[in-house]
Amino acid sequence: MAKKIRDTDYLAVSAQVRAMENTLLTRDRLEQVASARSVEEAVKVVQEFGYPDLTSAAPEAIDTAILRGRRSLQEELNLPDGRVMDIFKLKHDYHNLKALLKSRHAGVSADHILLDLGRVSPAELKRAVEEGEWDILPEALAAAAREAKEILDTTRDGQLMDIFLDRACYQEELDMARESGSDFLVGYIRRRIDSANLRALVRTLRMKKSADFLQQVLIPGGDVGEAEILTVSQNEGTGLLELYAPTAFAAAAEQASLAGGALTEFERLCDDAVAEYLEMARFVPFGEQAVIAYLAARETEFTNLRIALLGRSMDLPAEVICARLRA
Repeated sequence: MAKKIRDTDYLAVSAQVRAMENTLLTRDRLEQVASARSVEEAVKVVQEFGYPDLTSAAPEAIDTAILRGRRSLQEELNLPDGRVMDIFKLKHDYHNLKALLKSRHAGVSADHILLDLGRVSPAELKRAVEEGEWDILPEALAAAAREAKEILDTTRDGQLMDIFLDRACYQEELDMARESGSDFLVGYIRRRIDSANLRALVRTLRMKKSADFLQQVLIPGGDVGEAEILTVSQNEGTGLLELYAPTAFAAAAEQASLAGGALTEFERLCDDAVAEYLEMARFVPFGEQAVIAYLAARETEFTNLRIALLGRSMDLPAEVICARLRA
């Protein structure tokens, strides 16, 4: 039986991440980047706060810095239960799998977009896809890979395959969280599933897609039931506010324009609802909660770093950049 997470196992690493939290790019620091007088000044601000090797705001330079930051993060933390870190690695496995299956189908190389940040190296995953050696992969990933390949080979629909793999990734995350025995980790994944499902509902309503289409996209396991979400879809959006009013996504639902227009504020509020859940970790002196919150905060930092620097390089107004930053 897999080892269950105990809070006392995290005494040392909890202290470590509490100290590392001080190096995060805070909202104030990101606003400094957004309001810098030049791209060069923006880069200098970022260099001072944890990214000394970043030399320009070119997309490839930003991506290299983020890749280095992610690798460093994985190496720095020695966790008692590897499943906590693995949950943050899963999305990279599934990203690589999507890229490899599509490239194989199209007869082109995907090497330039593969990320060596998952549980499985790109080389091993490539071997599995090209030679059908699924047994070298973790069981759940192997099962998803086999079925995804069948979907793509049969339908030639890359979007349909992506939908299936997104659902499989969330399902594996949720299963892994449950196996860990951490209620906090399970709650975090469930909150992320609710966020993904609300976004899917709003987008399909705006695109006037049917409830049958939405049913393919919805991810099981959230706190907001799939049946209730589908009812809102069938009613063309009626009941959306009432469904989400008792949840952490009430504010996001109120900002969900179904008629068109920008969804920037809606997207930000969805992220805020997930971040709000992680704030509970601040009241836990030690345990996996602090580590999970820190790992999630660093993922948000990577996203914000790219938004801020690319926005500054495009000479966007500071208020526009700041409105796009995630919580």
